[in-house]
Amino acid sequence: MAVPGTFLTSVLLLLCGLGPYLDAAQSPPGVECVLFNEEYMTCTWGSRETLTANYSLYYWYENRSPVVECKHYLQDQGVSIGCRFNQSEIIQFQPFHVLVNASLGGKTLEIPSKRMELQDLVKPEAPVNLTIYNVSSNQLQLTWTSPYPKAQCLEHAVKYKSNKDTSWTEQRVKGDVFSFPSVDYEKYYTFYVRSKINSYCGSTQLWSEWSIPVVWGSNSTSKGTVEEQLHWFWIHTVLIPIASCLLLLVLVVLLVRMERVWVILMPRIPNPSKNFDELFITHKGNFQEWAGVPKDLVESFKPNYSEHICYVSELPPRQSCQPLREGSDRPPPPAPPEHSPGQSGYRGV
Repeated sequence: MAVPGTFLTSVLLLLCGLGPYLDAAQSPPGVECVLFNEEYMTCTWGSRETLTANYSLYYWYENRSPVVECKHYLQDQGVSIGCRFNQSEIIQFQPFHVLVNASLGGKTLEIPSKRMELQDLVKPEAPVNLTIYNVSSNQLQLTWTSPYPKAQCLEHAVKYKSNKDTSWTEQRVKGDVFSFPSVDYEKYYTFYVRSKINSYCGSTQLWSEWSIPVVWGSNSTSKGTVEEQLHWFWIHTVLIPIASCLLLLVLVVLLVRMERVWVILMPRIPNPSKNFDELFITHKGNFQEWAGVPKDLVESFKPNYSEHICYVSELPPRQSCQPLREGSDRPPPPAPPEHSPGQSGYRGV
């Protein structure tokens, strides 16, 4: 596909009466492509606010494939602002060309193509699993892993700062281990790590994003791993507030129902007077009748015998014991005493 120069394109547009659209067609500063972790690639050329035309992207590999239009456009409110390439569409170490067409007023304007080397456009994913170990009493060791499939093609940068420092310190690291000597146990430290392709596998300045931080020191977790930090994060920000809210709710319920709780803890002594109203009012104190004792059982407990009365005197009467006469309440008079010489005292029969 022949691509005219910028000057020739401008002349043709002026001849065709498309001069007013020239600035809009050239508004994209250029196509920027980034290969993310060698998994997919995006090529963008602007944003919804800066684009005023409808753009189409075509690409091809030098001396290898025909011109192909983008299959997966990136759009913002209906305007195409970029293209996404799947892993199967990416071929590294082959010159890559793109061509963007702008449709303006029924005419098509070709923005000059751009030649790129995809191995120089790789942006690795941020490192993960940052872990800190105590190597000695005053030395720490920081390790991590990278999701990038070619670990030998990476170089890393470690950024750290203590709670008493005012600026960050950054150091380049070739492996995946960083040793930190002269640690101060009165401080706590924060570490970040990022990665990029080294000079042996490409020529790029695209760094990955900074990793999730890991903290070590007096105010940090015991081991400083990301998993432990997340564990404590959930405890302090989720579990404790929920438990506090539940405890507050229980206290409110107890306060509302305090009278019932007090009755359960300290039950009232029942008043027995209501249970004996029938005894004193209806049965007039007759316990046997109130209790339902049968009359024949009550009669069986009454005495049915008579007793003989014995009288004691100083001298024995003629008849010491006499039964009571029927129909008389008074006992018979005692017999006159008989005196015998030489006898004295009391005698009872």
